[in-house]
Amino acid sequence: MADTAQPRRKLKRGGYNSTVETKTKAKIYPIVLYGDPVLEKPAETVTVFDEELRTLLDDMFESMYSAHGVGLAAPQIGIAKRIAVVDCSFKERPEERMVLINPVIVKQEGKQTSGEGCLSLPVFRENVTRANRVTVRAQDGYGKEFETTGEGLTARAFLHETDHLHGKLFISHVSALKRDIIRRKIKKLAKAGEWKYEPPE
Repeated sequence: MADTAQPRRKLKRGGYNSTVETKTKAKIYPIVLYGDPVLEKPAETVTVFDEELRTLLDDMFESMYSAHGVGLAAPQIGIAKRIAVVDCSFKERPEERMVLINPVIVKQEGKQTSGEGCLSLPVFRENVTRANRVTVRAQDGYGKEFETTGEGLTARAFLHETDHLHGKLFISHVSALKRDIIRRKIKKLAKAGEWKYEPPE
């Protein structure tokens, strides 16, 4: 999920810090843009929790930060696995770094409507109504199951990233007219050779 000026909300549980001690710099993956089939199909369940997975998690955080995002799902870097990372503090509070593996939304409460963007749909932003308080059940980098609850931006990020793991993007929550306008604009950009990932400066 793209960064936003919406006020931050504190997580209740489930912070994540790097679990891999490496001597090499984290890999920065390019972001897959709308139009790639990997973004529109359900991701696969993760069954192996090893060092390779935990290295990927660290790489995902760094890729997310590099792209100026507060949430990233594995399909957005071309990996069709049920993995997402979230940090709505954008590196300000390490305890808010969240890993969500095989996440399931178990409870939604209230409503919020605000502008929402996506790293896979750069330059596009639309108002989207989501639950204001969300509880998710997931596994961490070692396969341990946990539940955590987020409000405001964190709740939005939980829903946005789990949508990605089901092959859905945020434009599925806007009107058919707005969705069609966005798709037509993307076609024009693609025809002009301008629909490609460019890392933020």
